[in-house]
Formats: sequence, structure tokens, C-alpha cells
Amino acid sequence: MERENQFVGQSLAFLDAVEWTSRAAALERPVLVIGERGTGKELIAERLHRLSGRWGEALVTMNCAALPETLIEAELFGHEAGAFTGATRTREGRFEEADGGTLFLDELATLSMAAQERLLRAVEYGEVTRIGSSRPLRVDVRIVAATNEDLPTKAERGEFRADLLDRLSFEVITLPPLRAREGDVAVLADYFGRRMAAELAWEAWPGFAEHVAQQLEDYAWPGNVRELRNVIERAVYRWDDPERPVGHIVFDPFDSPWKPESSAPASSAHSPQKPKEAAPARPDFDDVADLRAAVDNHERSIVEHALGKHRWNQRQTAKALGLSYDQLRHCIKKHGLMEEGA
Repeated sequence: MERENQFVGQSLAFLDAVEWTSRAAALERPVLVIGERGTGKELIAERLHRLSGRWGEALVTMNCAALPETLIEAELFGHEAGAFTGATRTREGRFEEADGGTLFLDELATLSMAAQERLLRAVEYGEVTRIGSSRPLRVDVRIVAATNEDLPTKAERGEFRADLLDRLSFEVITLPPLRAREGDVAVLADYFGRRMAAELAWEAWPGFAEHVAQQLEDYAWPGNVRELRNVIERAVYRWDDPERPVGHIVFDPFDSPWKPESSAPASSAHSPQKPKEAAPARPDFDDVADLRAAVDNHERSIVEHALGKHRWNQRQTAKALGLSYDQLRHCIKKHGLMEEGA
């Protein structure tokens, strides 16, 4: 699937952030983007670049947390051959790569104080010096930086340079978490669901069952839009019946009945024991007035239990019960399990 680069949402909090991004794009000033993980900070950087006069030049991205501290400065500013062990050739840094365009620095708060000092000079004077060189190079770069940390508080504690914070925060765009974007969960879920259905070559998008839509609204979404997209795409891909609304969703893909137990000794008196899985309820055959109804109730209980055990994967459930897929579908319809969202 191609990279997601569109803004989807209708809440006032979301539209306000998009509007401020559009206004800031035209100015040749640094912008600081604040937001929790998964809120779309890189998408904001892309929008700032594409709506600016630099749209025809490079947008260079660097995750400051992805590199060890010893390599950050060489990555940002480049190095000369022989500047340090392993530097066998001269290499341009990200500033030189972004010359004329935009440099997006994600996870800004993870930069060391030494790297912050060199970054401040690059921002103030438009000059960088490669590691191992004494010759400054002129660069024309617009800086967009992002973090999910409280930089003003870190600056007060001496954990981040206050002067660098001042230089990078000409405009500060704060992205709202998904839980604060009223109405956007349903809009985004439908959008990602349609895209996944198209990728799976479904003839039409059936939408979500009512109980699933409610589950999506009730969930806190700590991973924000990124997590929502993963959950929706996984739910659609696992759903076996494109003609019916998606009726089951899993928020934690690691939550499995076959999850390995803790490595703690099984005999430990302090180790909580996992309760045994409840067996399907059995009818009391000593008090059965209607045999057919008792058999139907028992069949429903068995099918419902098996579906829950296999996370509503109908093909796996059918195989476990020794049924064909069509036979299982008949049982589900017969007992109204799908409509109840069991």
C-alpha cells in the first residue's frame, strides 16, 4: 500500500491544526510540531513543505532517536574522510542534502546538548561544518522539528537548550490526540476500512456492525491514528464475509489464548495461575421438556464458544468443529450469533 499522505477528519480540533499548518507553510520560519505518538507529526511536516515555496526541492527526514549519540552529529552535518574510525570517504550530512528545501527533525528532544549547540549555530547562521573539517558550508534549509515531550519544562530543568527552543518555535503546532477529535474515529475507521477492502478486492465496503462501531468509539486509542489504522486494517483482513458488516475487532494482536506463560517457575506460590477456559454450558438433561430445543441450545453454546476461542475467524472455527465453512455459516445465521456480535 502506498504511503498515507492525506488528512482525514472533521473535528474542530483537527481542522484547527490543519489550518495553522497551512498558514505557517508560506513563511520561511522554523516550526515546532508537538503531539503524541501516532498523531501524524510527519504528515504535518510534509504539508508544511508542499505548501511552501520549497515544494520543488528536497524534504529530508531524520529521526533523532534512531541513531546513537556518537553518530548524530556526523549524520546531521556530514564528515570528511578519515574524521573518525570507519569514515573511509567524505559524506554529506542531512543539512547539505536538504539545501534549498526542508529538514524535518523528528524526536528532537533526544538530541544531546553538544548536538543541540551545533544545531543552534546552523539555524542562526545558516552554516554547517563537517566533522573533521574547519571550513563552514553555507546552507539554505527550513527546519521543521517534532517531539512528544514537554520542551519548555525540559529547558527549565536544563535538559534542553532554551535558546535553541526559542529559535525553533517561531510557530508551534500542537496536534490533538485522537480521543480529543470528536467524531473523527468513525470517519477514519470508515476511510481505512474502505482502503483495505479495496486492497483485498472486495466488491463493496459493507461497513462495521453496530457493536463494533461502538467498541471503536469507546476505546482510548493510546497509539492514536497509527493504532486505529492498524486495528481497522487487521479487522478487515481477518473478516471472512465481505457481504456482511465487519463484526469482530481485535485491539491487541498479541492477546492470544495461546500466549506463552511467564518464565517464572510454575510451582511458585506467588505466581498467579491463569484460570482454566470455561467449557460451554451443558443443558440439564434431567429436566428437558423439548429435545429439539435442548439440542439447539447446546449447538448454539458450542458454536459460540468455538467462535470466541478462534477470535471469530470462521474458517479456523469450522475446521476445529469438523464443519465445512458453509455449514458453520448456516449455524451462525440459524442462531443469530452475528447479529448479537457474540
